[in-house]
Amino acid sequence: MKANCIKYFKETGSTVYYLCPLTSHSKRFTISLDSSETSCSSDSGHRSVTRCYPAQLINRYCVRNIKETEMEEELDKAVFMYLKRKGFTQTEQIFQQEQQNKNNKNATDASMSETDLTKQILTLSQSENIPAMYHDGYSKLRSWTYSSLDLYRHELLRVLYPVFIHCFMDLIAKSHLQEARAFFSSFREDHEIMHSRDLKKLEGVLSPSHLEEMEFAHSLRQSKVNIKICQYSYDLLLQYLHKTQSIIMLGIINEHINFQVSPGQPSSISDDAEALSLVESGQDAANLINQKEIHWGLLEDSLEDRLDKAGGLLSDSEKTEGDAKEGELDENKKKSAEGGKQGGPLKKLKKDKVGGAAGKGARGEVEKAAAAPRVKPELTLPTIPTDVENSILEDLRNRVQLSNSTLPSVCFYTFINTHNGLNCSSISHDGSLVAGGFSDSSLKVWDVAKLGRMGRSTTQGETDSGLNEVTLGSNGGKRAYTLYQGHSGPVYSASFSPWGDFLLSSSSDSTIRLWSTKFNANIVCYKGHNYPVWDVQFSPVGHYFASASHDRTARVWSMDRVQPLRILAGHLSDVDCVQWHVNCNYLATGSSDKTIRMWDVSTGNCMRIFIGHRSSILCLAMSPDGRYLASGDEDGTVMMWDVSNGRCITPLVGHTSCIWSLAFSCEGSLLASGSADSTVKLWDVNTSVKPPKSEDNKSGNSNRLRSLKTLPTKSTPVYSLRFSRRNLLFAAGALSTNL
Repeated sequence: MKANCIKYFKETGSTVYYLCPLTSHSKRFTISLDSSETSCSSDSGHRSVTRCYPAQLINRYCVRNIKETEMEEELDKAVFMYLKRKGFTQTEQIFQQEQQNKNNKNATDASMSETDLTKQILTLSQSENIPAMYHDGYSKLRSWTYSSLDLYRHELLRVLYPVFIHCFMDLIAKSHLQEARAFFSSFREDHEIMHSRDLKKLEGVLSPSHLEEMEFAHSLRQSKVNIKICQYSYDLLLQYLHKTQSIIMLGIINEHINFQVSPGQPSSISDDAEALSLVESGQDAANLINQKEIHWGLLEDSLEDRLDKAGGLLSDSEKTEGDAKEGELDENKKKSAEGGKQGGPLKKLKKDKVGGAAGKGARGEVEKAAAAPRVKPELTLPTIPTDVENSILEDLRNRVQLSNSTLPSVCFYTFINTHNGLNCSSISHDGSLVAGGFSDSSLKVWDVAKLGRMGRSTTQGETDSGLNEVTLGSNGGKRAYTLYQGHSGPVYSASFSPWGDFLLSSSSDSTIRLWSTKFNANIVCYKGHNYPVWDVQFSPVGHYFASASHDRTARVWSMDRVQPLRILAGHLSDVDCVQWHVNCNYLATGSSDKTIRMWDVSTGNCMRIFIGHRSSILCLAMSPDGRYLASGDEDGTVMMWDVSNGRCITPLVGHTSCIWSLAFSCEGSLLASGSADSTVKLWDVNTSVKPPKSEDNKSGNSNRLRSLKTLPTKSTPVYSLRFSRRNLLFAAGALSTNL
């Protein structure tokens, strides 16, 4: 029931009347005692409004009064009949007189004018809106919550944060500015760990006008919060609100919290990350968007299909025979003095050792790919060069199958002597090239093969200025990297093309530059964004790429055009990261507004809105079959989403700082996450997408079951991750002396 409405009853069947102190209009409740909801409509001449409220809050008042009145009447009648039957005439007369006096008093109370009653209600409502009532109401709710049973406390604590922020904003809206700041300072420590970013934003709310001008505060005022809670915890909260008669707390909870009540035991403490989520006023529209059909499968005639049709899954003996033929061809071509006759058998022997694992890996990959539906491309796809296609097919044939018992090998590239100037890093698909974007507007690319041949001393020339890789460093040796210069601001993102022949970079100068790794030159400068570009990424087929910017838009580009093909607008804050779908028909974007959107590239329409994160989304990753999307946020939480319906499958909790990079293994069984806490974690995707068992949910061990291994570095935050086509995991980061 609405908190600001004071109740009075007229026994007219199942209808209860009450007055609203804010409008002085009479309202009517029609109550169905065996239902869970109650409808409300207005009896005034104003526009009729219909809302739904929990019937528990109303039935207790109405039903109790009706039953108590009936019981008193039955009891009085029984006493009167007893006195009359026993002949106690004098006592009977006294009893009748008392009943008449009681009825007269009730009649006098009932004859009170509605105007007087309204004045009393308005006076009461005004006295309850003073700042002290907000402070006392929240303080009592907080004390009750912390003193509740351990089993239900973590669920009840979820209610405190939304009540806290709305108490603060209500005080600001009523111009009690000093009292609002005092209230904010008194209780902010309770929420500092989980919501520090939000609290910093709310610190800037200093006047009622800020509630409308600041998008974050305005969205909170117009939104509801979804809170998952078990039935018993919900009943405990209702009993507390009924007992204390806290009108203000009840009003805030009814107005801004939507309880998702579930039967059975309370949820696990580890599920807190998804138990509380902000629901915007347009949630109904978001639900409609998520009902749109989306084709998440692989492209028709993919390389995996070609490999299957061409009989790529050969037996070990067939692979050995093929390798022997290759060895003979090499011998006939080279005929060198380096012992070609010995090279053939050695090559065959090495291939024989890995033949079994490679065959299983390719077979598992094709079986996985066969389960995914096939879709037609909506974009004009570029032609893959023959030599590149053959190289990819060779990698697919020799791919290692990974699982929760077969973890990948990891190659970690560490940047040293960066002096906190490294903003981003990128690794090519085969791991042969590593790029770094720096605050001095430079982009540097290392060739791993050349790096291995050069002495260690040459790597120390990283901070020296120069034009390209043949420029001499201060020590007189060649530098180990190629220097790309062209941006006029810090470089925030870099992305290699699938074949490694091109490199994209984005900068705070609001431009995107395309570089040729073959000619070591800038080819195109793309201009379109008005503010810094935080992220840029090539599509899985090359040629097309996407960018994310501070101007709250994402844009789709092609290499042969200097203007964007699509502008994707809809986020309420910065678009921080982009991720292509594997079939190139869709693009996912993560934003500082704590939401993820998926767009149709051909039409520019929003197809999915993923809501659940508590902080800015920093990175995204798409599963190889296109079914699942992984996202990492600033609080260190990884979430797995089902693209087909837009729902969160599970949160993966374990990191203690920002998630900067995510990568799926090539067959999709593992997910790697890199964080600012200087660790790489491996997660079991197959376990993560399954619902947790009841015993795991009770014990809170579900997340530990999904985490396979934690790989710590000495003191290197992980900037980027990538699985090669053969399932070798590459990682990169800058050595930090501050950790």
